[in-house]
Amino acid sequence: METTVAQAWQKSKLFFKALLIGILVLLLLIPAYFVEELIKEREQRQKDAYEEVSSKWAGSQIITGPVLVLPYAETVANVSGPPTILRKQAYLLPDKLTITGDMKPEERHRGIYQVMLYSSTLNISGKFNEIPLKQLRIDASSVLWNEAYVCINLQDPRGLKEEMQLKWNDSLVTLNPSAVNNAVMKDAFIAPVNVSPEGAISFSSQLQFNGSHELLFTPVGKETTVKLSSPWKEPSFTGVQLPEYQITRDGFSASWKSLSHTRSYPQLWKETSYDLTNASFGTGLFIPVNGYQKTMRSVKYAILCIVLTFAAFFIIEMVNKKSVHPIQYALVGAALLLFYTLLLSFSEYIGFNIAYILATVATVGLIGWFIKGVLSSGRLSWLLSLLLVLLYGYIFTILQLQDYSLLLGSIGLFITLGVIMHYSRKIQW
Repeated sequence: METTVAQAWQKSKLFFKALLIGILVLLLLIPAYFVEELIKEREQRQKDAYEEVSSKWAGSQIITGPVLVLPYAETVANVSGPPTILRKQAYLLPDKLTITGDMKPEERHRGIYQVMLYSSTLNISGKFNEIPLKQLRIDASSVLWNEAYVCINLQDPRGLKEEMQLKWNDSLVTLNPSAVNNAVMKDAFIAPVNVSPEGAISFSSQLQFNGSHELLFTPVGKETTVKLSSPWKEPSFTGVQLPEYQITRDGFSASWKSLSHTRSYPQLWKETSYDLTNASFGTGLFIPVNGYQKTMRSVKYAILCIVLTFAAFFIIEMVNKKSVHPIQYALVGAALLLFYTLLLSFSEYIGFNIAYILATVATVGLIGWFIKGVLSSGRLSWLLSLLLVLLYGYIFTILQLQDYSLLLGSIGLFITLGVIMHYSRKIQW
């Protein structure tokens, strides 16, 4: 009778301990949430450092133009009085636009954070064919030829290093910043230009400016060609069109060719408003390792680490008839969570991969030392330490192979479940 009672008590004790461990796992998700918030806070500080440095240099740049603006007068009949004369504007884009230049990266630091900036020199050239007044349905006598102007937009004009000048046929004009507020640009560099109803117009300009993060081009030409080179080895091409490119140990070179039919706006129009930058493309200075993103992804696996470690700990405890207090489980769980704070702090200085190795060594060493004292067994301590090394190595592999993370995760969990099912058979539930 006493044996039966003892067995029943042992089974109920085993059940309640497993239940308590499950509750402990759920409670450990609370500090895991705060670790995620800490990572977000540090990432935001990195963004703030980037914004601070960029504000003193220049932000992302988008080159738009040149656009020729042709004011004209339109007479509207009035039944009750004299006709009304309205002042309107027509917009013409170049028939050919060629941009060539370079992008020189410059590295800055704000505290522990790295900020990539750049300086660029661009040579812009192209031409307007004869102005198609018939296509615009405007009479030549209605055009205010002496009020025609050309406009070019640089998204962050603070980055401009030299006066913006434009060779317009045989004349040289200086473009000045102005709140033009037309249907194409709110702010731009503009200059009055000589325009006649007949004959093509050629233009050329050189822009020297600073920027950060991205350099984008708006394909306003009927045929737009852009060629860009840089000593930066990690370009991040962006926008609606990808270039033909070559990356070597000396940097990269890229070329884009865009035709007007790939855009959402026409080559010429009247009064209608279009957002020309919707068709822009270009490149950014990509910093290869973003430790915050990888650390955040690794925290997503915290529940997996805790559950598998506790499961291994529990099976070792039961199979080897050792007794482990729930507080000791909690201490192991705390060590598992401290892994992520170590990873976060190390990665800010030495990069994610090395930080992951150091955090793994520190965490596994601490838990292995603790388990050796708790179980009074060097063999079991080494066994659990080996399991932790395999677990962290498995997660590290998933983090590196992002495209195959679901496949590797599913296979790994299936194998792990099989191992747990195999060894749990030895437990007398």
